Amino acid sequence: MSHVGILGAGAAAGSLRLPAAAVHAAWGRSGGRGAAAICASDEDTLTLAWEAATAALHAAGVDPDLVGHLAWGTTRPPFAEGPSHAYLATALSLRSDVEGALAAGSTHAGAEALVAAWDAVASGAAPVALVVASDALLPGLGTGFEPRCGSGAAALVLGASGASGASGDTADTGDTAGGATLVRRVTRSHPVVDRYRGDGEPGTREAYDARLFREEVFLPAVAGVGDALVVGDATRWSLPDPDGRLGAAAARRLGATDPPSAAVYTAVGDSGAAAALLGLLPTLATPGPAAMVAYGGGRATGVVVDVAAPVAGAAATLDALAGGREVTYPEALRARGQLEATGERVEMGLPPGGAAFVRGNPEMLGLLGGRCVDCGTISTPPSIHPACVGCGGAKLEPVALARAGTVQTYVVNHTMPAPFEAPLGLAVLDLDDGARLMLQATEPEGLEIGASVDLVLRRYAVERGIPVYGFKARVRRA
Repeated sequence: MSHVGILGAGAAAGSLRLPAAAVHAAWGRSGGRGAAAICASDEDTLTLAWEAATAALHAAGVDPDLVGHLAWGTTRPPFAEGPSHAYLATALSLRSDVEGALAAGSTHAGAEALVAAWDAVASGAAPVALVVASDALLPGLGTGFEPRCGSGAAALVLGASGASGASGDTADTGDTAGGATLVRRVTRSHPVVDRYRGDGEPGTREAYDARLFREEVFLPAVAGVGDALVVGDATRWSLPDPDGRLGAAAARRLGATDPPSAAVYTAVGDSGAAAALLGLLPTLATPGPAAMVAYGGGRATGVVVDVAAPVAGAAATLDALAGGREVTYPEALRARGQLEATGERVEMGLPPGGAAFVRGNPEMLGLLGGRCVDCGTISTPPSIHPACVGCGGAKLEPVALARAGTVQTYVVNHTMPAPFEAPLGLAVLDLDDGARLMLQATEPEGLEIGASVDLVLRRYAVERGIPVYGFKARVRRA
């Protein structure tokens, strides 16, 4: 079995921030500290996963073509039953033959994804694997979980000794080569109903008996796994904290002081299946033993990492989670789809499961253009421009478009029918590779001619129950 090392890390969070005090005030309660990161209306578990995974691959210097295994863990995949894994793989420009798995159904899914990717690399099935955990839970209205219910994503690039990056340089992840190495793991399970969501229910319920859950389920499971890891007194911990107090109680049981995961919970709230990995990322920035415990659905898994040298991208975790636009409680409900205006909605003329999307999804999710074999001009989108817009040549080859550019011109629409939200920015972009493309903007603020933008994956609409994804322009902040 090969040593399995961590080559790079990435993190992301929803772009909105909902103060806990605003939630309590809406229900006639006082108090509430901190804020939770929630997804804007065009963000979800898939877009968060894409952002964190893109950052991890960039930090590791690993070309997407080298990834042989994609493991994704999320409580709520974008399709309850459908091509969630294929959508993410395509958006990340992974090979069409990439293997992997989608773990879902509980907040333990992130740990399950990590274990699956770990085994794929250790067995030799994939020299390089990408593990992603993301979540954007929907809380029950008025519940105690609502003020802490956040969103986020964490990604790790795993590699065996001898894995190579985009430059072809060898990145040896063995014990003698430094870096961070996955060392040990422990799993325990107990058939108990804790935080759950029934079939057809929109919001996640809380544990039926909070005290019973604390004393007979959560603390024994987390402390038992932590004790079984045998990691020593100096370990930095990522510990679950479902209610804002249980994390501290688990830390006391394990003799841990100020677990780094507490800062992550403060920044984004409880990010569900992503929480354990997000809490682990800051510990990978400095040498020493690190450990994480994930809990959900009656299962607890602990993992030990030996950090001999900082993992690329790990130090930027808290910066990636910082910021976000503060919103009111009604704005948050609208973003989560829990508060919708009555009236007519404009439906697409084409069903998302029809031929146009079957043929067009690869270029929308993969952000592809057509490069002319004769003159080199890139035509976008290629399905609409089967001939070169420069010379009229008929020989076009698919090419991945640049993910950055500048605004050539733009317009802001202040009246839009549902499901679109006004004001809505549309920008014509000159990409860094010379292609010209018109896309929606993530937000109109900052749009101006000459502004630098990055292209990011977003959800355009949910049509006939099917999410429709594509790229949008996000103005680069100074």
